[in-house]
Amino acid sequence: MNYKDYIAIIEDFPAKGISFKDITPLIKNGTVYQKVCEDLANYAKSVGATIIVAPESRGFIFGCPVATKLGIGFAPIRKPGKLPREEIKVEYTLEYGSNVLCMHTDAIQKGDKVLIIDDLLATGGTTNAACTLVEKLGGEVVGCAFIIELTGLNGRKILKDYNIYSLIDYEF
Repeated sequence: MNYKDYIAIIEDFPAKGISFKDITPLIKNGTVYQKVCEDLANYAKSVGATIIVAPESRGFIFGCPVATKLGIGFAPIRKPGKLPREEIKVEYTLEYGSNVLCMHTDAIQKGDKVLIIDDLLATGGTTNAACTLVEKLGGEVVGCAFIIELTGLNGRKILKDYNIYSLIDYEF
């Protein structure tokens, strides 16, 4: 199945010069969405994941069904002010500023084998911050999985210490 057939490309969104990759046609098609989740679940099994972690919000779209399919837990990574209990935070830089990600302090147990799932790998900053959160809590990042990888932005470079899996790649 060619997943690229289910990605809409929107030029100059959200700003001039950006070629936005829209996953909503993919998740709208139940058969394709299910197949993507199966592919991610098979990868999760192959790396021995015991828990799935995903950043909001598009990571949740894929992380939750994969965790459910495998019968393992799911831990969300959120923006500040969204988690109701004690949390750990990490600030990271983006190509256009900085951001903060948060996770409950009890979301990951020492020795958990964590697969991080998100929709897109671009520069790798968000995923690298997610890896930092997991490792600060004692988890082992066994892989990072994406639907789309923008190879021209070299996200793999910042994530060089991690196993990377992507279903689709585009230059930009």
